Amino acid sequence: MSELFEAVDALIASASPLPPPAERERLRKAHGLTQAQVAAALEVRRPTVVSWESGKTEPRPPQREAYARLLAKLAQLYPAPAESTPTAPATFTGPSAPVTPQRPEPDSEPEHAVSPAPVHQPVRPTATSILAGTTRRPAAKKVSAKPATATTADPRFENGPLAVIDVEDGQVVAYCVGGLVLDVPAKSLPSLIDWTLAEAKLGAPRLSGPGKDADPLLVLTEAACERYGLPIHLTQEERLSGRLPEGHKVVKQLARAEWKLTKRGLGPWARIYRPAHGGRRACVQLCLPSWGALDTRTWGSAGNLPAADLARMLGTFASRVMTPRGSTAVTGLELMTALHPPTRASAPDADGKRHSEHNPGSLGHEPVDCAPCEAPDGHPLLKDLPRFHQRGPAEMLIEEAYDWARPLTDDEYSQRYLVGIDVNMAFAAGANGLNVGLDAPTHVQRPEFDPKLPGSWLVDLSHIELDERLPSPFTPKGDRPEGPAWYATPTVAYAVELGYQVAPAEAYVRYENGRYLDGWYNRLRDAYIATMADLGVTADLSPADFLTAMDGYRQRDPQMALVLSAVKATVKGGIGKLRERPRGEGWKPGEPWRALSRPTWRPDIRAAVISKTRINMHRKMAKHAAFTGQYPVAILSDCAVYTSDGPSPLDFLPYRQDKPLPGGFRLGVSPGMVKHEGTQTVLWAEAVREEHGYELNLARYIKDGQVTGADTGE
Repeated sequence: MSELFEAVDALIASASPLPPPAERERLRKAHGLTQAQVAAALEVRRPTVVSWESGKTEPRPPQREAYARLLAKLAQLYPAPAESTPTAPATFTGPSAPVTPQRPEPDSEPEHAVSPAPVHQPVRPTATSILAGTTRRPAAKKVSAKPATATTADPRFENGPLAVIDVEDGQVVAYCVGGLVLDVPAKSLPSLIDWTLAEAKLGAPRLSGPGKDADPLLVLTEAACERYGLPIHLTQEERLSGRLPEGHKVVKQLARAEWKLTKRGLGPWARIYRPAHGGRRACVQLCLPSWGALDTRTWGSAGNLPAADLARMLGTFASRVMTPRGSTAVTGLELMTALHPPTRASAPDADGKRHSEHNPGSLGHEPVDCAPCEAPDGHPLLKDLPRFHQRGPAEMLIEEAYDWARPLTDDEYSQRYLVGIDVNMAFAAGANGLNVGLDAPTHVQRPEFDPKLPGSWLVDLSHIELDERLPSPFTPKGDRPEGPAWYATPTVAYAVELGYQVAPAEAYVRYENGRYLDGWYNRLRDAYIATMADLGVTADLSPADFLTAMDGYRQRDPQMALVLSAVKATVKGGIGKLRERPRGEGWKPGEPWRALSRPTWRPDIRAAVISKTRINMHRKMAKHAAFTGQYPVAILSDCAVYTSDGPSPLDFLPYRQDKPLPGGFRLGVSPGMVKHEGTQTVLWAEAVREEHGYELNLARYIKDGQVTGADTGE
């Protein structure tokens, strides 16, 4: 008889009523439980709980009865909003997402002068204690960080652009965006590629109509590398070559399964593919953090994050910028191409067929030669120059960011502080609205200067005399030009803007041109602003509130701070890649190197962006000096240092009722606006210059005041 009773109990348990999947997730989150905690209490794996909450699977006995009991008790504590009757005040458990600072009321004291009181979080009962029976507690309210979500409703990519592959309790799992976890049945790397393309539903839609969908990205943890027969770390020889040797067993496995690798082989960023068939791509990209794929200089500590956190962080970057294609520099360059693909489908011909044709506004499918003055040293165009010949400004286009400093005046020494301000996303702002060449250069003699025509101009600007307290806008070191020199169009246009006559001796101009970088700027700007908002810094803040919000903003969500660093590195790296130099590989001066075969190897575009960025900086400094009589004492790229009687930028920036000087520096989060870089005392400046030399650029050390021998060449 007891066996019959047990069978009846099991039958009842198998049909224990459960709320809908979305309600299961709501109840768990309302009590502050993680999926891992629920899984541990029910003696199942976390991906199982994920599947229950997504509705992909249903629990089976004996876990079903226990899960139903858990949800029933949570439903008593946290009734659905439509049925709830507040009987007790909600208990705030502290934010896990940044809270946007609010502007103070006009008559209130400044909020930045008051430190917020610490928030104490009550200890929550575990899932196990609820199953065993607990006393009812007041309804709790939890503010949780919004996870990264899939970027598209496209059913082909419903699980997002990427997955982090890990091993949990002996089972391979894929952590996707939005907290989704998938079981991975693949036993080898070739079968993992097959599974990704056939079942995982990973990838992202194209960013431009004529473009290509983004291939799925798999990020392999150390445990996943070990499971699939890959070394956890590369040997020194493998690091130098950037790949596993051709004879490695996993490389052979891929070859036997008819998968191919690109020329860079199986390295930290590997692409595994089969030739397109019927217009369908079959390609998966691998990222191996333990092999150095996520460079700490740009990705910070991302490579050490747990799998779920890494999926959130990379998923956010992918949704806001694009699926990473390599380093942030490579990704910055690939983003340009993704937004302006080189080719598009033509209109149907007489037979109704479409053909590939040049996509207007793109850089085309084939590389173009640069002008000799735009070529860096060692370029094939310069192979006939004497071996040790040093080209000067009259032979070489030298458009670089500012690195300038000057001695302090007596009046400046009488002030107490040096305050550094830094332009947000300065090079992105320089790219915005910039007209750049899209084709090969045309050489012209004694042309009439046209500020709308991108190119490189040989012109003498040494006759222009400006205030020596400002750096010259025409040279990176801020020195006055000494004779004819090559300049990009924005630099010469600024001389005309200042009211001076210019007479170019010759030029290399590009008649096919356009605002190629506008879409690139817009996407990176939006990514930057959205990520800063996640960190509690929004575009609607007053100057004082902005400075307060920027204080410690990276600590509010360390993962989003990593995304922010990667977005900024994507800007600088992408611009730098436009003039990528040789990277070993047995290269000798005068020989071509690999980057020259890209249509995106365009040193002229890089020069134009840097030129406009430097001119933007000078224009703001000149406007500030004309209005206030204040001049910078040091400039490094996008950071300017001023003396001040107070330690805050608001102590010297001319704000009136929160309104900045038109055309001058403006505090705020948008690209082109400025933030506080750092403050040191004038006494500090005198001490470090006395020790390290009076030519020391104070802007380099204004952030933390630390000057080392390595920085100064000692």
